Amino acid sequence: MNYSSPHRFHIPVMGLAYTVDSPIKVARFGISSVISIVEDRLIEMMRSHYYQTANLPYHPIATHEEDYRAKRIADYLNLVNSIVQQQVEKLKTAAFEKGSEIIKYFEMLPEDSALKQLYKQMMKMSHQHEKEKIEQYLRSQIVPGAIDVNIMTKVDRETFNKEGVLQEDGSEAVAALRGFVKSDLANSSVIFSAGMNPRLYNYLEQCKELDANEEGVFNKKVVVKVSDYRSALIQGKYLAKKGIWVSEFRIESGLNCGGHAFATEGYLLGPILEEFKTKKEELTSALFEIYNAAQQKKNNRSFDKAPAIVYSVQGGIGTSEEDEFLHQQYGIQSTGWGTPFLLVPEATTVDEETMQLLCAAKENDVVLSNNSPLGVRFHYLKGTSSAKEKETRINKGNPGSPCTEKHLSFNTEFTKEPICTASKKYQQLKLEQLQLLQLPQAEYEKQAQQVLDKECLCVGLSNSAAINYKQTFVKKLEAVTICPGPNIANFSKVVSLQTMTDHIYGRENIMENKSRPHMFIAELHLYMNYLREQLAEGATVEQDAKKKKYITSFCSNLRDGIDYYRNLSVVAVSGREEFDAALNSVEEELDLLMTVHRKII
Repeated sequence: MNYSSPHRFHIPVMGLAYTVDSPIKVARFGISSVISIVEDRLIEMMRSHYYQTANLPYHPIATHEEDYRAKRIADYLNLVNSIVQQQVEKLKTAAFEKGSEIIKYFEMLPEDSALKQLYKQMMKMSHQHEKEKIEQYLRSQIVPGAIDVNIMTKVDRETFNKEGVLQEDGSEAVAALRGFVKSDLANSSVIFSAGMNPRLYNYLEQCKELDANEEGVFNKKVVVKVSDYRSALIQGKYLAKKGIWVSEFRIESGLNCGGHAFATEGYLLGPILEEFKTKKEELTSALFEIYNAAQQKKNNRSFDKAPAIVYSVQGGIGTSEEDEFLHQQYGIQSTGWGTPFLLVPEATTVDEETMQLLCAAKENDVVLSNNSPLGVRFHYLKGTSSAKEKETRINKGNPGSPCTEKHLSFNTEFTKEPICTASKKYQQLKLEQLQLLQLPQAEYEKQAQQVLDKECLCVGLSNSAAINYKQTFVKKLEAVTICPGPNIANFSKVVSLQTMTDHIYGRENIMENKSRPHMFIAELHLYMNYLREQLAEGATVEQDAKKKKYITSFCSNLRDGIDYYRNLSVVAVSGREEFDAALNSVEEELDLLMTVHRKII
């Protein structure tokens, strides 16, 4: 039968280390979370830690072993699954008494949950025999949250054997996928983020584990993270042709999110969700026709009806009102609460120094940076140990990071073998080139800064787990990078898992920023900031017809988004006047920008 989560939210993937063991922390309470399986050295470190924690023998999987990356990932996922299953069995046998985990399980459920209502009824009963019958039933209904995995499709470096021969189906993303499908996980999903990767998507066709059974139920599902409807349609059709069904589209705000940000062409989250809602049947029908034909060709079978497609959303959600609105207005099945959970040690893995930075973070402390070697904008928290380490290297005249992991090594500007733009080798070569160009000083400094901005993410996003668990990730490299969304400015204290869950369901309010705008308004401001940044390029934009067209379309879509929000009958139970005032203010600002830059727009 199909798995159904007892909760209406999930914890999305964050960085490399921050959710690497989240299922071990939260799955037994029915909460789903996502593990990044990009960094296999981190996975191997976590294998070592948790085998020892579980008092089981740890057998290293060395890099000289065939398909070691997939083996590490599969074994770690099996280990996590085994630990979670043991935790659940223990929880099921706990006594219904104050402080027990079984009490915590039911107390954290949403108030409208039938199980929660039955639990409350049972706790008030005095008749022991009837009470025990309900207790037994409640125990039988306990299910763990899903153990899902994330593969960032852009992180797919080719790999070679000792003889230098390209390994077939050995690229990093493909090997990670193989690790997932070969694992024991059930009722789990692989989530693809960062756009389409034909090599990776083509490999999916070989994965029988992703096929539905005779009843049309999937044991392992495919989820695609998208920022608009068009992307969902394109990727969904591509996969359907391979006989792969997308069970969920995870819709993420283009800019109001953590980590890498993929700005849309001015399309705002509300109108995007509306399009998904109104075209759900159309999308399902279009994909099912293609999928069924592919299944007939691939497996000589077809289905009478389309498998379900779930919509989830994430990016800047901060209040129970917003969460409830997304469910009710757009039919969202699950909301992703990422950044706030960085302040929940019971759910994520963040070192103490970085945790304190997160608690103190204000609006200006999170920047949409150019720090990622991928060349994609990246939300970045100022003041981290990684930022300090980078600055120290620059001041010593030795910029760039040692490149030990090479997951983001894609640049061949100076070398035959791809290297990372955050590496010492690349930055030294690039700066030497800039010096030879004899550019005007201002232009040289601008281009040099673009080089120096790039930062090692493979190690920086992994080290928090190494610090927390007193392990060594890469010797002599201990700096931490963290990439919360702008929403972190609204959360300023460490809280328990139960407290955060209570906040999500409206039983408690931990938000101290009383002036925080609605998530739709916050995203709108982020897009306006992004537009101002694009317009600041002025003459460059004016000379570039493609970019000029992009900005014109961007402004038009922003205006359409503002009109959509203005006509939306209900946005929140409270704060409608403030919401409308903010829309008016942004519209006036947009009008002014369009007047000032009329040559471009």
